[in-house]
Amino acid sequence: MTHVDHLIKSLFVMASMVEAKDPYTGGHLWRVSQYCRILADDGELSLGTVARIAIGGFLHDIGKIAVSDAILNKPGKLTDDEYEVIKTHPDVGHRLLSNHPLAELVKSAILGHHEMPDGNGYPNGLSGAAISLDASIVGICDAFDAMTSTRPYRKGMAKDKALAIIQENLGSQFHADWGYRFIQLGNAGALDEIIGHSEPGIPLQECPICGPTIVITKNNLHGDHVYCRSCGSEALLHKQASQLSIRPTGRKGSPKNLEPFVDNRLLDELVLESSKHVHISEYMDEKYHILS
Repeated sequence: MTHVDHLIKSLFVMASMVEAKDPYTGGHLWRVSQYCRILADDGELSLGTVARIAIGGFLHDIGKIAVSDAILNKPGKLTDDEYEVIKTHPDVGHRLLSNHPLAELVKSAILGHHEMPDGNGYPNGLSGAAISLDASIVGICDAFDAMTSTRPYRKGMAKDKALAIIQENLGSQFHADWGYRFIQLGNAGALDEIIGHSEPGIPLQECPICGPTIVITKNNLHGDHVYCRSCGSEALLHKQASQLSIRPTGRKGSPKNLEPFVDNRLLDELVLESSKHVHISEYMDEKYHILS
């Protein structure tokens, strides 16, 4: 890896560690990033722009590091005060990365992905053309994955229902043109291999004891023990060709088993795919150009 690759990976690792705080969101960052890549590519944007938006999709929630686990993992509806805490995460993420050499690369996606065309979003109440391209695309993809993913208080929606909600809110919550394009992609089946997956060919598994996501990676083998990072339960992985399933063993994992996990293999693949198209020098402060 080059110096720039390591810089991009440092961002991905930070985002992955934040995701590990929430046992229900396994694979969320990967899915949002992939939806972003597909949507931006369908819009015939340049390869560099597509890669930048996909990186922003992976980094968009990094500010949730400042949100307490009690709020992130709350099994019921958030109170108004708790929702106000959640609403801080775009600005926190922006400030967290303010001194990172690649801050400008992902700034608009992180800061603007909850802004809405009608001005009712956050943190700055932007509207219309004031919302960046990156933020508009990431916002659509993030919302779709949130709707189709299981949370502590509800099962994930069917694809068609989530697409219908986007349709109903075109021009208000979602950018009209990019939202319409996303719906067309969804109806054509272009998103099906991402929905409910944590990486290509790896469908999400739910803890058979308490319900949160148990993430399986391509490195996991048939017969491996995997663990729920919510209740600590151990499960046995059955893996044959593209078929995966898990069954509880009745045991609990050790503290070592339950440590937050970063899939370096997957991150390295994402970094290499992105860095070959992004012209990093366009986004780096002059004091960092020696690294590129």
